[in-house]
Amino acid sequence: MVEPSTTTEEVWRIEPSGRLQGDVFVRGSKNAVTKHMVAAMLGRGESTIHNAPEVGDVGITSAMLESLGIAVEAKGDTIRITPGDTIESRVPLAFTGLNRIPILMLGPLLHLTGEAFVPLVGGDPIGQRPVDFHVEALRAMGAEVELGEAGITAKASRLRGARIELPYPSVGATETILLSAVLAEGKTVVRNAAMEPEVIELALFLQRMGALIELSPDRRIVVEGVPRLHGASTRLAGDRLEAFSYLVAGLISGGEVRVHGCHQDRLVTAITTLARMGAQFHITDDWISASAPERLRGAPVQTGTHPGFMTDWQTPLMVLFTQAEGMSVLHETVFDNRLVYVPALQSMGCEIEVFSVCLGGPACRFHDSNSLHSAIVRGVSKLRGADVTLPDVRAGFSAVLAAAVAEGSTTLRGVRHIERGYHRPFEQFTSLGLRIQKDQAPVHAGS
Repeated sequence: MVEPSTTTEEVWRIEPSGRLQGDVFVRGSKNAVTKHMVAAMLGRGESTIHNAPEVGDVGITSAMLESLGIAVEAKGDTIRITPGDTIESRVPLAFTGLNRIPILMLGPLLHLTGEAFVPLVGGDPIGQRPVDFHVEALRAMGAEVELGEAGITAKASRLRGARIELPYPSVGATETILLSAVLAEGKTVVRNAAMEPEVIELALFLQRMGALIELSPDRRIVVEGVPRLHGASTRLAGDRLEAFSYLVAGLISGGEVRVHGCHQDRLVTAITTLARMGAQFHITDDWISASAPERLRGAPVQTGTHPGFMTDWQTPLMVLFTQAEGMSVLHETVFDNRLVYVPALQSMGCEIEVFSVCLGGPACRFHDSNSLHSAIVRGVSKLRGADVTLPDVRAGFSAVLAAAVAEGSTTLRGVRHIERGYHRPFEQFTSLGLRIQKDQAPVHAGS
């Protein structure tokens, strides 16, 4: 008789560890590196990306590119990408739902082959990420686009420049337009464009490849199409989310983490937010550290598009709120389901209540919906260890922070989410003094 096989997954077991302190070196962000990898599809010749993080999304994107006939070599912190002589037009269905990168490949594939198919996008369940902004932009540029149950099909003998006004400054849609407009015939003007550092970083890389891109006031980007692009080399700037997250790790544990590799200009709003809560900073050209000689104070914070408080910063901030004196308010205005991670924190004793009304700031675009996008947090919460299944990348890191200051041990399941978005998080946390070990455990139903 054959015994049925048991599926297991890697879990992290964390014990209360006291103060977290030491040095962390951050690399480029997962949100930047994968977009640069897509941009490299458009160049004639090799492109090189330095300071790349070792994250799961790099492997997924590499496999997608290789399936299309594009060579990818990743070694250390360097990724080399060389388009082949023959490019396939279809991203295989095997990549359905793994991340959000396939939608960004539509424009490049149309330029390279005249047609494209990409499977349905995936990523973290943080709210609606409608593809209509992407689709309408491509249609405005002359593409025939059809949405099917399995994915998106597009055709275009030649994309043409167009005037496009985004209903919301979507990062992904702005990136789709950039990647599609650089080789389009004529001029493309996009209004209400996203201006996040990662978007500008992508525009600068495309400019190195020979693109003609102009950044204008009032969220306007002008792109003049060129006949061809060449390969280029760039070094990614430090991940501003990862830098903020490790600064919070030091603060929440009463320690002090010194973060290298992410310049102050990428953390301006985050630094001021933490300083208003009572954190003290030491900032140099090479590193940033934060400490809290006294208990931090609660605060009202509203997320927003750049240069506002980054939506990805609010997950570690929420855990920090639970250890600050008094009440804090968080108003999420970018994604309608970003607070999906709150139940995991509540199971560890975090006193958080979520609401569908707008709190802590003016009414946002979710004000007349049923979206739970505001939270009130009571501090100081006494946290306890728990068995937690992580729903997404950012929730995973926040659960680690909560486990570091909880009473008793914590088991974190779904740690693949953390490893998909952060550079060597296990090693980084261990170096800061977190008592953490890897183990194998049976997969929970529904995990």
